[in-house]
Amino acid sequence: MIEALSQLIERGGYAGILLLTFIETIFPPIPSELFMPMAGFVAARGPLTLPGVIACGTLGSLLGAWFWYALGRAIGAERMRDLAARHGRWLTLGPADIDRGQAWFDRHGGKTVLFGRMVPAIRSVISIPAGIAQMPVRRFLLLSGLGSLIWTSLLMSAGYLLQDDYERVATWAAPVSNVVVAGLVLGYVWRLVTFRAG
Repeated sequence: MIEALSQLIERGGYAGILLLTFIETIFPPIPSELFMPMAGFVAARGPLTLPGVIACGTLGSLLGAWFWYALGRAIGAERMRDLAARHGRWLTLGPADIDRGQAWFDRHGGKTVLFGRMVPAIRSVISIPAGIAQMPVRRFLLLSGLGSLIWTSLLMSAGYLLQDDYERVATWAAPVSNVVVAGLVLGYVWRLVTFRAG
């Protein structure tokens, strides 16, 4: 998996990194912790540059966050609750989860958007309550962009700094990454099976 990911990033270049980070933000089960360090490693080998991969990764991540923000803003709280009530099993999200998320956002606002972009489990969906609450667009983009930049820079710089050592780490990380992906799939299936709308 590690080698396939490396080849995908090398072939796709900057546009591929932007697309990968966009998809990762839209479809959270794809973990950024797997491919962002790899993008930094590819940059260390050239011809990509570290600032270039960070810029593309941040932009892709911000575009994905914007998608969820716009969706939350367009749907609104009531329709989101209805959607969760009808399709909650597949979303693994019930109306009560929407209410709890909204209450959390109301209490913490901008800090939630900024720091939420750096928390693996919620970094994608944190944009939804921001949209539902109709946070000003400029403020959302500034906070989400800053959080995305910090997260992307940390992960990609780690891969860049490891350079040749990354291959040794990758040998160890390949089976671990497979376990992570399998765990995410099994976790989703478990949530489907045990889901109770509340």
